[in-house]
Amino acid sequence: MRHTLITAFSCLAVATPALAAEEAAPSYAEDTLTGDWAGARSAAAKQGFEFDAVIKVDALRNRGALINGGKAVSHIDLKFKIDLEKVVGWNGGSAMFNVISDGGRGLNARHVASHMGVTNLEVPAPTTTRLFHAWLQQSLMDDRLSVLAGIYPIDSEFQVIDSAGVFLKPEYGPTAELSLTRGPSIFNNAAFGIRTRLQSADKAFYAQWALMDGIPNDPARPKRTAIRFAKGDGSFNIGEIGWLPEAGNGKFQGHAKLAAGLWGYSAKVDDLVDLDAAGNALQRSSRGGYILGERSLLRLGGDDARYISAFARQSWTDGDSSPLKQTLSLGLHVKGPVASRPDDIIGLAWSRAGTSSKWRDSQAPTTTTRSEEALEVTYRYAITPWLAIQPNFQYIRHPGGLDGVPAAKLIGARFELVL
Repeated sequence: MRHTLITAFSCLAVATPALAAEEAAPSYAEDTLTGDWAGARSAAAKQGFEFDAVIKVDALRNRGALINGGKAVSHIDLKFKIDLEKVVGWNGGSAMFNVISDGGRGLNARHVASHMGVTNLEVPAPTTTRLFHAWLQQSLMDDRLSVLAGIYPIDSEFQVIDSAGVFLKPEYGPTAELSLTRGPSIFNNAAFGIRTRLQSADKAFYAQWALMDGIPNDPARPKRTAIRFAKGDGSFNIGEIGWLPEAGNGKFQGHAKLAAGLWGYSAKVDDLVDLDAAGNALQRSSRGGYILGERSLLRLGGDDARYISAFARQSWTDGDSSPLKQTLSLGLHVKGPVASRPDDIIGLAWSRAGTSSKWRDSQAPTTTTRSEEALEVTYRYAITPWLAIQPNFQYIRHPGGLDGVPAAKLIGARFELVL
């Protein structure tokens, strides 16, 4: 705890000031299990302080792939948001602290070995509690420009497909080939850096860029939060431009986005196959890019809050130092499948991760395949605004890009509770 507090105050001391656009106060009484705390939460929100807490548990059982078996993984998410204009009169300033605690591992690593993963709650360390967000943000030019500095995960704003957020597989967050690189600032391991975002006056067009430490935290102490700029870390850059065609439509409910981005590391890594003149692994720069789109296609029963959306994302990397060369993801998002269940969501998604030729060569004599493919079907059943149960089924062909390995078939559910 002491280490966490030191890190938090360090972020406040060195980060660039910030502020987000004002949002309506949440309805704590209706949307959370613990309610409005006798009006205290609503009163705090009016004063510029908001607290949110969510607990998620994924329980999945696998048949096939490496080993049959099941596992449960958990995620606790605590967020504290501060509107600095309301609190101290800091025009255009905001801050956020986000502590996450994740427990349980081994479902994918021990049972499936999928390049794309099976649940976005699984983490490498058995139990890890970290600062995931700890930043200040300054908003300028009538909220058209914002600059953020501090501990910041790039997958909170880059590569985001909102209609794909219902799925459990990690691939529908940050792309699989980026996740397998040396140290991107993504769940659950965020780095210190700076993010700048510029948007048009009508908010329909935007451009954003982030410069992050190349290796988040301290790999030698994986359970700690640390701001550490070690020799050899280098930096990570990512930029994205996008179009939000419905941004100015206040009545629009659904999904509408088209975006493209590029990313890369300054520090070089070993090539999987190629050697230099001295017989050592050739050093390569790791780079990649992506293009994504999502759109609500039709309304259900003439209700604006019930709709069917589709999404697609193609991503790629050099394939010189990563197992994956490119990934393709396609999916459907059905909000309010029946009139009596307007908050339920049905999701159907398919992904193909193409393995790189150099990775396949490096695995010899093990027989590999050119791709791993995965299908996911899920149903998010909203029991109340603060409690949801989400049955899930996944079928993964050639997990890990290995030939001769039986397909993985996973079944289980996610349990989500908003406190």
